[in-house]
Amino acid sequence: MTEKPTTFEELGASLGIRRLTLVHEEVVSEAGTELTRPVQKAAAIAVLRNPWTGTGPDRDLSPETRTIAPVLAALLSQRLTDSLGGADNIEAFGKAALVGTGGELEHAGALVHTPYFGNLVRELLGGTSIICFTDGRVPEGTSVHVPMWHKTHAANRDHYQTIDVDLADAPHADEICVIAAASTGPRPFPRIGDRRTDQPVTTDILKGLI
Repeated sequence: MTEKPTTFEELGASLGIRRLTLVHEEVVSEAGTELTRPVQKAAAIAVLRNPWTGTGPDRDLSPETRTIAPVLAALLSQRLTDSLGGADNIEAFGKAALVGTGGELEHAGALVHTPYFGNLVRELLGGTSIICFTDGRVPEGTSVHVPMWHKTHAANRDHYQTIDVDLADAPHADEICVIAAASTGPRPFPRIGDRRTDQPVTTDILKGLI
């Protein structure tokens, strides 16, 4: 009889996770000027076996989604809160899913675009906004810009930002990379206004330009 996993790491390994990594950076200055409050950004990355490799487009993805996505949400969110000092310190979040060349784009989406991942990440990071994202089918050794915005006020342009993630040996053709990202603050020296205070802009501004 197989023993029941006692940690999410053990459970993740049993579900095909090959590697868990974390990227952490601290932005302390911009354009030669030091920030009053340095901003920390982090991305937690899981590389796992694609459970749908070799299946066709008529395959129901929901059983594996319900099993795997919540574990990924728990593992990645915990690494973000540990890295950034807790959910209360996090102001922005984002996500990404990249499937290897042997899989469908929908395989990536199945692990991040349902409540089994998104709802849990929102709850664990203290957010309410829809989580912005990027996804795709990519070769091994890809770099990705993971977008983020404010975790409770998605229209706040100050928090529109990215974190760069280099995937040295992933995803293999039969793997998926799932990433959750977060930031403790806005872009350096934000000053392009906000959607809530924008003046009305229409195509009328194009008239007379040519």
